Amino acid sequence: MFSNRSNWGLTPNALSSLLAAKKANGDRILDLTESNPTQAGFHYGAEGTLRALAQPESMVYEPDPRGLSKARRAIADYYGERGEANDPNTVFLTSGTSEAYSLVFKLLANPGDELLIPQPGYPLLAYLAEMESLRHVYYPLRYQDTGGWSIDLDVLEAVVTPKTKAVVLVNPNMPTGSYVKRHELAALDRLCSRHNLALIVDEVFSDFACTENPALVKTVVNRSEALTFVLNGFSKILGLPQVKLAWIVVGGKSDLGGSAQDRLEMITDLYLSVGTPVQHGAGRLLRQRHAIQKQILARLAENGQCLEEQFARAVNSRVLNREGGWYAVVEIADHMSDETRVLQLLDQDNTLVHPGYFHEFHKEGFIVVSLLTPVETFRAGISRVVSRFVQR
Repeated sequence: MFSNRSNWGLTPNALSSLLAAKKANGDRILDLTESNPTQAGFHYGAEGTLRALAQPESMVYEPDPRGLSKARRAIADYYGERGEANDPNTVFLTSGTSEAYSLVFKLLANPGDELLIPQPGYPLLAYLAEMESLRHVYYPLRYQDTGGWSIDLDVLEAVVTPKTKAVVLVNPNMPTGSYVKRHELAALDRLCSRHNLALIVDEVFSDFACTENPALVKTVVNRSEALTFVLNGFSKILGLPQVKLAWIVVGGKSDLGGSAQDRLEMITDLYLSVGTPVQHGAGRLLRQRHAIQKQILARLAENGQCLEEQFARAVNSRVLNREGGWYAVVEIADHMSDETRVLQLLDQDNTLVHPGYFHEFHKEGFIVVSLLTPVETFRAGISRVVSRFVQR
């Protein structure tokens, strides 16, 4: 009756079951996994946002498979402010980055083909690949005390097969917060060109760096030779996931770019999924982004400092280096499994964190927390984590 694409295990896992029971019992949970900025206590310019979405032009439907030109010009201007001149004709609008992934996957791969995705990484990627009947193959990120996270380029090339169609890069990665470095991007670019692969780069967290290291690549727009698709959107840039606007920038100096755009235009013409009001309001909304980003960056910095201070004198745990994004990874060295740890923390301390296995860490001993969490909740929750698991 149902397709193999939807053959997931739908039984709630132990953590979600315990969380549901706690909430049903009326327990107050300190949720250190908060990822919804509209629920995290920020002050939005609601009037300006609503005015931007209430343009008279929105009463006329003018479908364009790439998206309205005024919206694409606004996105090109956004990259121009970041120092990267961009042709609006290379921009394709989508209703979200998940849709952007699905469209690019449709463009590049047939059922049974392979995509290379980072490990640890964003669990959504594997599901999106499965929805297109594609196989995902992990390539590892390695952590070193001196340099932080880096891509294992040797393993990445070793897992390329004739079925491989693209390398997916999340920049900065979620949850590690690591940006691709200039030498890594150059190596990825050469690898993709050598094996005739596309490079798909998710940059939804790229505006949220916490370091000015010149070795970091803040955007891959205009930085590659291979056929490249850069994804971003309003969900993180504006902290407005509900307005549903994202985009794909087709780039690279490959001679495949023109053909990719023609084919992608045909695919997007079949969907025409982006609402007219948000397209007319895109320019105004983007010009308002600095106010919310300033608040988010301040929150990330304050919670990040709190985390460092709480674990500063720990002998069995540490906060791993992050360069940006909304998340932080804590490594805890003991004999407890990640599942046991997060269940114990929730059961006995009413505090919710994500276990490392949610993000495909290669071994036990990691928790992931969101630095977007309201400050008081974050401080109280981290204090409980430290009291339970940290040795001084």
